Amino acid sequence: MGDMRKIFNPETIALIGATEKEHSVGRIILDNLLLSEQRKVFPVNPSRETVLGHASYPNIRDIAVHVDLAVISVRAEMVPRCLEDCGLAGVEGVIIVSSGFSEVGPEGKRLEDEVIAIRNRYGMRVMGPNSIGIIRPTVGLNTTPIEDTPDKGNIAFITESGAFGRALLEWGISSHIGFSLIASLGAMIDVDFGDLIDFLGEDPYTRSIMIYMEHPIDDIKRFASAAKGFALNKPIIVLRPVPAGEGEKTTRTLAGLLADHNRMYDALFKRIGVVRVKEVADIFNVASVLHTKRLPKGSRLLIITNAGGVGTMATNTLVELGGEPAVLSEESLRELDKFFPNYWNRQNPIYLLRDAEVERFSQSISIGLRDPGVDGILIVYTFQAAAKSEELARTVIELAQKSQKPIIISYMGGTGVIKGRKLLLEHNIPSYDTPEEAVKTYMYMYRYKRNLELLYETPSELAVDRAPPKNNLRVTVRRALKKGTTFFGGEEAARFLSNYGIPTIRSYTVLTFEEAARKAKDIKYPVVLKVVSPDVFDRADAGGPATGIQDEEQLRHEFERVSGRIKDKTPGARATGITIRKMVETIDYEVMLGAKRDSRFGSMIVFGMGGAGAQVFKDFSIALPPLNQILARRLMEETQVYKLLHGYRGRPPADLQKMEEIIVAFSNLIVDFPEIAEMDVNPIAISDGKAYALDARIIISDDMAESASQYPHLVITPYPARYIMPWTLSDGTEVLLRPIRPEDEPLEHEMLSTLSDESLRTRFFQTIRNITHEMHVRFCNIDYDREMAIVAEVRERDRRRIIGIARLVIEPSLKSAEYAVVVHDNYHGKGLGYKLVDVLIGFAQDKGLEEVCGYVQSTNLKMLNVCKKLGFTSAPLPDHVSRVCLPLK
Repeated sequence: MGDMRKIFNPETIALIGATEKEHSVGRIILDNLLLSEQRKVFPVNPSRETVLGHASYPNIRDIAVHVDLAVISVRAEMVPRCLEDCGLAGVEGVIIVSSGFSEVGPEGKRLEDEVIAIRNRYGMRVMGPNSIGIIRPTVGLNTTPIEDTPDKGNIAFITESGAFGRALLEWGISSHIGFSLIASLGAMIDVDFGDLIDFLGEDPYTRSIMIYMEHPIDDIKRFASAAKGFALNKPIIVLRPVPAGEGEKTTRTLAGLLADHNRMYDALFKRIGVVRVKEVADIFNVASVLHTKRLPKGSRLLIITNAGGVGTMATNTLVELGGEPAVLSEESLRELDKFFPNYWNRQNPIYLLRDAEVERFSQSISIGLRDPGVDGILIVYTFQAAAKSEELARTVIELAQKSQKPIIISYMGGTGVIKGRKLLLEHNIPSYDTPEEAVKTYMYMYRYKRNLELLYETPSELAVDRAPPKNNLRVTVRRALKKGTTFFGGEEAARFLSNYGIPTIRSYTVLTFEEAARKAKDIKYPVVLKVVSPDVFDRADAGGPATGIQDEEQLRHEFERVSGRIKDKTPGARATGITIRKMVETIDYEVMLGAKRDSRFGSMIVFGMGGAGAQVFKDFSIALPPLNQILARRLMEETQVYKLLHGYRGRPPADLQKMEEIIVAFSNLIVDFPEIAEMDVNPIAISDGKAYALDARIIISDDMAESASQYPHLVITPYPARYIMPWTLSDGTEVLLRPIRPEDEPLEHEMLSTLSDESLRTRFFQTIRNITHEMHVRFCNIDYDREMAIVAEVRERDRRRIIGIARLVIEPSLKSAEYAVVVHDNYHGKGLGYKLVDVLIGFAQDKGLEEVCGYVQSTNLKMLNVCKKLGFTSAPLPDHVSRVCLPLK
């Protein structure tokens, strides 16, 4: 297989299509390549003996040295032959600049398919076609036809589109934004966003990534896996315009109607810690600030200005974006009184008056930074003679260096603010042309910080059955699909909910009035009647349910009306029966849960306002399963109905913990059944704080039946329960070996904090006592596709304790992995270390890895002995360390 790293830091480069023709793509690329003096560049052009004084080769195979990277810039019809030559020459990385492939029609698509086949045959890594190449200012590499050289910096910019991406890049260059990498992916027949993110995760020059996406992500699971690992430490900012209504149109549920691709992208990016911006200007503004350590802890912004009107505009923008104007304390106001005339406005925004000197700015900023009710400060400056922009900039720089709260500034004006802007830029303090830009950037900073906090928050343990009785439901699903049935409603749908512990009001499906009358006597009046139909997901379309039925006479009337109403309202709709249930007489709130399996995003979970208002208000949020307690709460918090659930106008609050349990249980149901294409639970009625699912409908399909994956419908890999196993130590102690969970953070902290200095040294190669909460959360909140951590759990005095942890981290190449093991001092010498490493070997084999390696201190004789018994080879390294490896193939 090719090595993608050769694309980004090659020692030898061949340009196929090199030419001396002025202003041509081949000439500009060659000029740029020749600027890199530490690399050997070989022009390839069969019609020239030399190009720009350098020997030209008729074919890349004629070059005597090994070529790391080939850049192909020839007509589209010549590309397959050139790529074949690259494969025969053993080239590992190729950039295809040429256009004229699938974007131009069937003939171009045929050429692209031929290119893909050649790439697959030789295993080289290919960027493009239709790529403008890459620029790495930090290592002096430019393979593009872009003549302007960007400044060195710490922002990586990845674009799919050559044209718009180039325009964005030129805008960034003109704004003097520094870059660590610029990459144009083009058609992405091979190298994609996930590959670039993996590479940049190990790049010391990159602190944040900007991505411009034009087309839907093909491999969302791959992208999510790569991005989540990077975003936990460094920000990723994405500009992804989605055409209105993009998504699958055919639906038979409310959840399917609500969930479009735009909202799905929002849900995906939030889940993996990626910041999504909606406008072009935002992408550079946000990328320039998110890597700072001074992120706001809240949305309470203090605005300080020497122009009253713009302060009001900034405040309005803040409120519109969901922010909160900071309220100054009385103590802060009294301090400010000392520096203002007695007629100053004494509120936020602070109007400094037009004659304000820098000292008044300085005192206002200092007092605001000390106020506990202020999370950040925005200075809106208009050029005035009393306060020079460069003097204010020096003051802001000095105060910002002493504070953990962010200070951002909007310099409004032309030549009068140039010096101030330049000074701020030199000290990495953002400045903006308008207050609206500044406020938007502040809110992006806050949401990014808030999202990181949620990712780092430890979920609570919920009383949710992790192994509900589902085998009987699987039989039901298989039988239904075999018969061609794709719809469950009424009692059948309720059985799925009940098995997963979701409270329901039991309903009964009847076909005749006589059956309905008998059931009504059993369950007692008042009752509710609803028609069951696979063709009608909104009861209003069939005239709505019949509620408040008090006696048999009313029941007869409503039964006849409901039976006939579906025929009148929705001709052709099938009715499979009518459900009758006991009526919940007092309903305080109605919410809904739903699921939609999208061909691109997999299964998505929807929560929002339920009942008749669901389609009218469209107050809902979307999340990717699986969900835990934190994610369930966050799903609710993103809706307006969540505010109502706390109680209002005398209505009792909902039991929000119970709602979290219901959402997690529903998520488990969706995880366990890839056959569920769509599902509605609507409404979930909340009465006197308690929640009951009153109605549900399930649409199933067998289009996942051929998948070899256990979870073909999920982007996020769920908890791998198959690696849970009981085991016994040599002294008879019973141990549970299982994959780690986010909820394990307190247990892991307890174990590591009670290790001896020697055990800490053998695990971390130094004595670490100050492991932060964020580090523990990162250790526990893992991507099971890319790493595994097996914990050994015991019961001590009715308490769960972790006594050992084994971790395996897979390299981005997906060929090898590095392992590490630690066992608590009290359990040394009982066979646990041997067993944990053996479990990791089994996991590595399941993932198809080629080898497992690790680093062991030469003094750690116990672990070296374990490795020897398991078949590892050992090679000594400097600093008294041995590298141990076990080939798996």
